[in-house]
Amino acid sequence: MTIPMVIPDGASPDAVRRRRLRQMKSVAFGLLVLAAVVYVVTRDHHGFLGYVNAGAEAAMVGAMADWFAVTALFRHPLGLPIPHTALIPRKKDEFGKSLEDFVSENFLQEEIIRERLSAARIAERGGEWLADPTHAAKVVAEGSSLITLGLNRLRDSDVEAVVADVLLPRLINEPISPIAGNLLAEVLQDDAHHGLVDLALEEGHHWLVHNQDTFTAVLGERAPKWAPDRLNEIVTERIHLEAIRWLADIRADPQHRARQALDSLLTQLAQDLLTRPETQARAERLKTRLLEHPQFMASGMALFDAVKQALLDALADDQGPLRARATAELVRFGTRLQTEARLQQRVDTWAADAVVFGVRRYGGELTAVITHTIARWDGEEAAARIELQVGRDLQFIRINGTIVGGLVGVAIHAISTVLG
Repeated sequence: MTIPMVIPDGASPDAVRRRRLRQMKSVAFGLLVLAAVVYVVTRDHHGFLGYVNAGAEAAMVGAMADWFAVTALFRHPLGLPIPHTALIPRKKDEFGKSLEDFVSENFLQEEIIRERLSAARIAERGGEWLADPTHAAKVVAEGSSLITLGLNRLRDSDVEAVVADVLLPRLINEPISPIAGNLLAEVLQDDAHHGLVDLALEEGHHWLVHNQDTFTAVLGERAPKWAPDRLNEIVTERIHLEAIRWLADIRADPQHRARQALDSLLTQLAQDLLTRPETQARAERLKTRLLEHPQFMASGMALFDAVKQALLDALADDQGPLRARATAELVRFGTRLQTEARLQQRVDTWAADAVVFGVRRYGGELTAVITHTIARWDGEEAAARIELQVGRDLQFIRINGTIVGGLVGVAIHAISTVLG
């Protein structure tokens, strides 16, 4: 099946090309007519006019030969099915394959790609563009729109299905003990848990201060039945007071013995998670119970919805801190790209590697588009289209053929006269 090629008319670039092509054809044809007239007028003359006649005759031969050569590319001259004419309509598929090979061999080679990308200075020029806050803000705005579109199209049911069918089975089968043990050891080494301990102490102290009745009621349930109620009240109130003081002391003293005991306990737990089979087995059972609990998925999806909505709100606020921070980071990155040669080299290398990878994997498919597209073109319309693009320049071949033919004819006539 061939696809008709639309050749636009009117006040378009093709219309301009078509007019200029007609003008050049008229010039070439006019020279041929001029040579024919001169030839007729100077027939049977000698001397100077003999030279003119010989030049006009040769000019006609050159003009006709080059007219035939140029016309034979696109159609049969005078409509006659002469062999080896109308080359483009007949051999467009071969031309398409040759063009595909030409592009592949001369443009899609790794050395050429890397050389051109290096000359383009992608990193430096990109950094110069990004360093402008206006440009960085545009990038952030476009990125925010894309992320917002993606999040809005992301359905909770799809996320839940991926988590339930892909992530949870993998997490259940993946041993948690080495990960938890190493993570806990790193946290303890960096003292990163102190903030969580301080938060727990703060909340515990606050709860004890404001929930004395609950605390004493719980302790009262464990009090001896034979003890007088008044005695039990005094004891529970005293325990409540001492618990408040104890938590206050721990909260105020970073080197408190209770803190040190907790650190020792956590350190031992980290070691046991890495080396002790019994602890590892208990951790795995706890992980499995947690992941298989029905509320785990519901809580996880609720958390996902909250994070998703918070992100959407932040992205929608063009004056908000998220966009402002992203814009500032892009500007900073652009400035680094302008000034740091090593960073420029890394970015240029990454860009070249990405393009080379794409060419290696998809270059054949890209160049094959040329062959497939040309193969589907209608032959005659393809020839007309190509002639419209290059035909004007080809008319200079006819013009040059006429002029050169005439000069050669004069030279031959002169040689013949001398030798005769």
